[in-house]
Amino acid sequence: MECNKDEALRAKTIAEGKLENKDFTGAKKFALKAQSLYPGLDGLSQMLTTIDVYISAENKISGEVDWYGVLGVNPSADDETVRKQYRKLALLLHPDKNRSVGADGAFKLLCEAWSLLSDKSKRLAYNMRRSPKGFQQKVPTQTSGPSEPPRSNGYHNHSGRTTS
Repeated sequence: MECNKDEALRAKTIAEGKLENKDFTGAKKFALKAQSLYPGLDGLSQMLTTIDVYISAENKISGEVDWYGVLGVNPSADDETVRKQYRKLALLLHPDKNRSVGADGAFKLLCEAWSLLSDKSKRLAYNMRRSPKGFQQKVPTQTSGPSEPPRSNGYHNHSGRTTS
C-alpha cells in the first residue's frame, strides 16, 4: 500500500504543477489518479474542489461565466440551496483552511458567484443575459403537423422512406 501512496503523491505533485500552469483539465486528471491510488491523501478533496471551481468558471453560457456551475447548483435552485452550497464551498476553499495551489483564486471566484446569485435583481439580470429568452415557459406551438408520425422511440424518421 505504501507504493500506492508514493505514486499518489507523485500524481498530486503533477496535478499541482498543472494547476499552477492553469491546465485545469490535466490537473483534474492527475488529482483523480492520485485519489484512485490513495483516497486518504491529505488535501486531495480540497484540490479537486478547487479545480472544479476553475473548470466551471471557464465554462461560458451565452458569453457569461457559468456562476451556477461555480457554486455547483442548478439554475433553478432556490435561494436557500444557493446559500447552503456557498457556505459549504466557502468552508472548503477559504485560504485559511485550504492550502492547495490556487485555493485563493477559487475562493475569489466563489465569492463573485455568491455576490451575483445572492442578490435577487443581479441574479435575474444574469439569468436574462444567460438565456436570451429569459425564463419564459415553453409553450408547445401547434404546426400543421409532422411529415411523419413519431416512431415508438419518440423521434421522427427523417430518412424520407417509410416502411410498410
